[in-house]
Formats: sequence, structure tokens, C-alpha cells
Amino acid sequence: MAKQMNVESFNLDHTKVRAPYVRLVGITKGQHGDEIAKYDIRFKQPNKEHMDMAGLHSIEHLLAENIRNHHDRIIDIGPMGCQTGFYLAVLNQTDHDEIHDVLEKTLNDVLEADEVPACNEVQCGWAANHSLEGAKVIARDMLAKRSEWKDVFGEE
Repeated sequence: MAKQMNVESFNLDHTKVRAPYVRLVGITKGQHGDEIAKYDIRFKQPNKEHMDMAGLHSIEHLLAENIRNHHDRIIDIGPMGCQTGFYLAVLNQTDHDEIHDVLEKTLNDVLEADEVPACNEVQCGWAANHSLEGAKVIARDMLAKRSEWKDVFGEE
């Protein structure tokens, strides 16, 4: 048995999951009763495929900007270093199925976008590394498998 790690995703058997999916990682409770729900939004199959960096960078900007139009308690959404997905943190999120609808609306925003927000040297640390079309391909692929998002471990 593998050593228990401090990071939840390091304890997840990445050979057993079947992307794409949206998985509630856990809930952290604050001392005043607030809760932060953390989600693993997996776009690509771990160790088999990944998002290209320019497309990932652009969809990161688009998700970060647009998801807040559909939900008012988003804390953060950020990419995984493995380039297979994103982590999403939401304050006081009790209806976990709602996140699927919020993500669907946000990905549709990506498909309708005509530019990547904050894609310039003043607002972005690597402004030359973007691809709106790449972001749209990633969004389109994820939306095409919307019915599979709840099935983290695939067919047994």
C-alpha cells in the first residue's frame, strides 16, 4: 500500500479514473462555519493525453473570467501542472450538481468568445502563449462528453 500523502490528488489512483469528469475532492470547514468545496475538473485522461499549453493558458483565462458570471462564490479556478485539468474552489457550495451546470455555461462562453481576456503583456505573464482556437477545441471536447462528467471511474 502506498504511503498516505498530504495532497488528496496524490492519493488518487490516476490509472483508475476516466476523464472527463467533475469530482468533489473535499470540503474544508472554516472556524466560523464557512465551507470551501474543492473540485477536480478533469478534461484529459491522466498519463494518456494533455491540453497543449497555449490552449490551456487561454481556457484558463476564459474560465477564470467567465465562471464568475454564472456563480457568485467562486474563490479560484486554476490549472493542474500535469495539464489534464483544473481545480475549482467554491465557497459554501452545497449543491454539487450545480457546478456541472455552471461549468457547462462557462464552456459555452468559451465557444462564443472572440478574444482571450487579459491576453496582453500588462495583464498576463506570458501573453505570447495563447490560442483561442485551442481553448475552443478543449471546451468543445469537454462539452461533447457532458453526460460522462459524474462518472469518475468509468465503466467497471
